[in-house]
Amino acid sequence: MVVPTYNEADNIQAVIEQVMHLPERINLLVVDDGSPDGTAALVKDERERHPERLALIERPGGKQGLGSAYLRGFRYALKRGYECVCEMDADLSHDPADLPRLIAPVRADDADLTIGSRYAGGVRVINWPLKRLVLSYGAGVYTRAITRLPVKDVTAGFKCFHRRVLSAIDLGRIGSDGYSFQIEMKYRTWRAGFRLAEVPIIFTERTEGQSKMSRAIMREAALKVWELRLRDVLGRL
Repeated sequence: MVVPTYNEADNIQAVIEQVMHLPERINLLVVDDGSPDGTAALVKDERERHPERLALIERPGGKQGLGSAYLRGFRYALKRGYECVCEMDADLSHDPADLPRLIAPVRADDADLTIGSRYAGGVRVINWPLKRLVLSYGAGVYTRAITRLPVKDVTAGFKCFHRRVLSAIDLGRIGSDGYSFQIEMKYRTWRAGFRLAEVPIIFTERTEGQSKMSRAIMREAALKVWELRLRDVLGRL
């Protein structure tokens, strides 16, 4: 499982411990962008307790972006032969206890990509203000209208890929970060003919640390869906 971090010292140890104590054995890679709050040092402390299951990649120079962190993690996982590669946020908004439910359909060959969905079968979000909820849900409607992507939670960042998806997609062509990265990976997976399945989850807004959401991230996502659709139509995806 790949978890990107930037200033997540308040949460990362809890994330690691919860993953390590799941009934299913799951290995964890943290990709840290030189967090000035000491996130990487805490991961190193945890690694002493879990040396065979916990790895850390440090990227010096400050925040380089969510998308590039995930891509670094994907390449790490592919190189080491992992069959299932998961994504999860580092702020405990995704419950690690849901990981086995995301992994099971991929391992059973019922899906190539599973998505921990806040909107499958209703809205399952805790502690979001109405404005944030409307913005997120509206982004899904907007994205589906343009791309026809058959997913209710288009910006979800809690996912599990079969390695064949990540091997088939040209990761070097992915240029998105933030929400747009999540949209682009789903869109490319779908357009490559792979099977997507949504798994209902409960999303709980972070209680520690600060959100990384920004207007720039939202603008990028709004424009990226048009770029993806245009490239697809022109056969240049």
